[in-house]
Amino acid sequence: MLDMFYKEVTSMAKAYSKQMDENNILLLREILSELPQYVTITFRGIENTTSTRTRLGYARDIKIFYEFLCEHNPYFNGKTPKDIKTDDLSRLEAEDIEEFLDAMRLYEKNGRTYTNGEQALKRKLSALRVFFAYLYKNNRIDSNAAEKVDMPKIHEKKIIRMEPNEVADFLDNVEYGDGLTERQKKYHEKNKVRDLALLSLMLSTGMRVSECVGIDIHDIDFDNMRIKIIRKGGKEAFVYFSDEACEALIKYLEERKKLVPESGHENALFLSSQLKRISVRSVENIVKKYSLTSVPLKHITPHKLRSTFGTELYRATDDIYLVADVLGHSDVNTTRKHYADMDEDRKRRFRNEVQLREKRPVVNEDLDRARTPQNVQSETNQEKIDHKKQE
Repeated sequence: MLDMFYKEVTSMAKAYSKQMDENNILLLREILSELPQYVTITFRGIENTTSTRTRLGYARDIKIFYEFLCEHNPYFNGKTPKDIKTDDLSRLEAEDIEEFLDAMRLYEKNGRTYTNGEQALKRKLSALRVFFAYLYKNNRIDSNAAEKVDMPKIHEKKIIRMEPNEVADFLDNVEYGDGLTERQKKYHEKNKVRDLALLSLMLSTGMRVSECVGIDIHDIDFDNMRIKIIRKGGKEAFVYFSDEACEALIKYLEERKKLVPESGHENALFLSSQLKRISVRSVENIVKKYSLTSVPLKHITPHKLRSTFGTELYRATDDIYLVADVLGHSDVNTTRKHYADMDEDRKRRFRNEVQLREKRPVVNEDLDRARTPQNVQSETNQEKIDHKKQE
């Protein structure tokens, strides 16, 4: 049945990851057109070591940095970002970059207020470090002010995840719609099969939301119970899904083959109500909708579904390297940091694994010593009663 469905898909769209790369490249070019030519040369130089998404993020941060210099740094007064030359960058001190980072914590632009937390500030400094390092390495600037600035300290937050009973309540809500408003129930009846397949898949594989929305129909391999996904950086990988997720997927595919997608979205697995490939934002809203009523005390996001899967896999296997591999972490220390709080549970479970001496059988004397004082007193009183009866 599924083979017939695959054959019906005759119009093959571009892979989702390729589409995203092309979109990122166009946005990147637009930003670089507002900056000096040497910035474009720099981004061309780091192309082989970074993804398009990373470069786009770097470009946005560098553009904000240049705009800040022109607006707030006295040396650049009257200049535009395109007027800033490499000699100007050589004049910068660490203090100039620290001033920029401090201003980014809270600022206004075009009538809107923007804030940046520790992680956002760290990303901005990372962008500047890569940018300045390339210029310095290629003798375009005489000094590298960015390398003298310390990375912002990141205060670790407690990992939020769902417990098994909460996962059950969450999926029940997806399937039956209990707790939804009347307006939500109208859309729920139409999308519940899709939503259950999508969320069951995420919870049984730990894939990122961007990886999930990028799945094409022909990426599913039911023979081996796996799906091909595109990891961060464009690397292909396989994730294996559970029987429960498989059942939900098959039901959804039966409905999916009745739909007529918009042009360019024919091969997307998960479709929106507009019959286009579902977006990351849509999945975020779906998770929020179902979690608000089923897990109201926790702020559940698609990433929390990933953390939930990783937690259960670690509990079941005690293998941090397997968890890192399945989640697609390039560094196991990243995984260890996220699941460090579970180590206490592991220590408790294995407390008796190391035996100091050979176990000996429990004898009556041991049982006598283990008796509580209350038990001993109770027996003593009973002996007195029996003794009086005998008299």
